[in-house]
Amino acid sequence: MRAVLLDIEGTTTPIAFVHEVLFSYARTHIKDFLAANRDSEDVQADIALLREEQAEDVSAGRHPPSLVEDYVGWLIDLDRKSTGLKSLQGKIWRQGYLEGSLKSQLFADVAPAMKRWHEAGLNINIFSSGSVLAQQLLFAHTEAGDLTKYIDNYFDTNVGKKADSESYRRIAAELKLPSGEVLFISDVVSELEAASEAGMKTLLSLRPGNPPQHLPERFQTIHTFDEI
Repeated sequence: MRAVLLDIEGTTTPIAFVHEVLFSYARTHIKDFLAANRDSEDVQADIALLREEQAEDVSAGRHPPSLVEDYVGWLIDLDRKSTGLKSLQGKIWRQGYLEGSLKSQLFADVAPAMKRWHEAGLNINIFSSGSVLAQQLLFAHTEAGDLTKYIDNYFDTNVGKKADSESYRRIAAELKLPSGEVLFISDVVSELEAASEAGMKTLLSLRPGNPPQHLPERFQTIHTFDEI
């Protein structure tokens, strides 16, 4: 094994922090954020993606609310892995982290494990449906300090869906490593299936607050990174 690929939610970070803190913060602050930043080119690009997605929802008869604030709240409720939503959320969270009103929560074993792996010469990478910006912010502002010094690469939905085996092949290619030399850790069986199909080694993360998975016995499980 030469590289570790980590999911975030339910693997390095409690699900409750993502859903109850980060999602809530984005919902609460989106109106003020757009009022101050709507004319930004980057924000306009996110809104354009959301406009396309909303049009698809209308065509599919899903009856989505209007743009932008109500539609964003609707997508958050659906926990949809929307590129436009995740990108916009990352920008809102950046403001919260920089102001000090947000501080990331990690499981206690994560920071020591990253330090240990880094010192052992392992390549450490993140793959999350959250944007690369959101990932970088989360690991830069943790209760254990800035962990970005240990992380080599970040991958988001631009590389593909997390339940698609092709995404993991692309990641291995980006890392310039055979898939079999990469260990992927996640709390979601469908993601592990995709990574395994691509040839990666896998571990199922069983953390407090994680929902039960279908046929978890198909994968080797861990409760803490100390077990690796």
